[in-house]
Amino acid sequence: MASYTYIAYDSHGAKINGELDADNLEKAKRLLIAQKLKPISISEKKSTNTGISLNKRSVNLDDLEFVTSELALLLKSGVRIDRAIGLLAKNKSRGALSVLLTQMHTDIKRGEGIAAVCSKHPKIFDNLYVSMVKLGEASGTLDRVFAKLSEDLRFRRDLKRSLIQALTYPSVILVVCVSCILFVFNYIVPQMSGLFEGMKNLPFYTQLLLDVSDWVQNYQIYVGIALIGFIAFLYYQRESDKAKFDHLIAKAPLVKKVVVMVERIRFNAAMSMMMNAGISVDKAIELATESVGHSEIRSGLQSAGNAIRKGSGLTESLSKSVIYPDFYVSLLEVGEESGQLSPVFDEIAERSRDDFQSWATKFTSLLEPLLILVMGGIVGGVVVVMLLSIVSVNDISF
Repeated sequence: MASYTYIAYDSHGAKINGELDADNLEKAKRLLIAQKLKPISISEKKSTNTGISLNKRSVNLDDLEFVTSELALLLKSGVRIDRAIGLLAKNKSRGALSVLLTQMHTDIKRGEGIAAVCSKHPKIFDNLYVSMVKLGEASGTLDRVFAKLSEDLRFRRDLKRSLIQALTYPSVILVVCVSCILFVFNYIVPQMSGLFEGMKNLPFYTQLLLDVSDWVQNYQIYVGIALIGFIAFLYYQRESDKAKFDHLIAKAPLVKKVVVMVERIRFNAAMSMMMNAGISVDKAIELATESVGHSEIRSGLQSAGNAIRKGSGLTESLSKSVIYPDFYVSLLEVGEESGQLSPVFDEIAERSRDDFQSWATKFTSLLEPLLILVMGGIVGGVVVVMLLSIVSVNDISF
């Protein structure tokens, strides 16, 4: 099967161009006519090696939010889905996204539905996304579905940026602290150690300083390798290992609080979107649970979904999850009684986001002086010990 590029008139007389796959030129022409297009020219596409692999750069959350919001706008303007994706595929500034959209455009031209095409790329379009698109495709409301999905993706993108912003400045301070400490023990202290060669009965603080400097010089590379290995383990860990690590996180009070807030935001934002789209409660919980990263919290929400399918109430089932303290359980109860669950889930997500922003501000404002104090204490302590050691040189017997 070969790929062909074409120029044709659509049913409104507008000139369009695109690509499609067919066994030969004649079949390509028939496919276009079947799509109510009037071919002007059809030519076989030359195979190239540029931009074929999606592995060169992955499609990230920003890319997905961009294409979803643009699809919502184009569909609302009356552009057909195949034409909309074809137009977006021409944007070569987003390399991997352009390749993905070109593949999707080809599949749609073959007659596949947009939901089926999205489901071929599960690493990019999760089950929640595909289910929403399938719902919009069946009801003829794809423009509204893509608009809702773009809002959800924008929400998730902003949450990710907030997390990065909350950790960036403390991370920079930490790197500076560690760099200063390594500089002192690798360069400053070794240059001083020559003053004490051959001396006996060194003060304990001087000996301790020299011993720490020796240890850092001898073992820092192994500590670095161990740290890189630990980071790699976190990134590539298996599901069983991730569950154990999540269990350890759940025991750390400060970290647990942040994780619960983040997962509450993700779950409730997804629930609000799907309930607003008319998806049933049990199906919405099943899909929203997939957006939760922490394995123990996800397991608890899956249990809640199973309980609801067996006949239990929504509030009763979700109240057993750690992400719903008493106040939010009360909100759920009111929403369930009034039949207004979508705005309640949206309210919980917004309140949790405000809580997270407040925590991030307090965290950075407290951590900054703490790290500076630690760095100043260590570096200052080393300087004091060095000065005391120099002053006491005359008192040391050789």
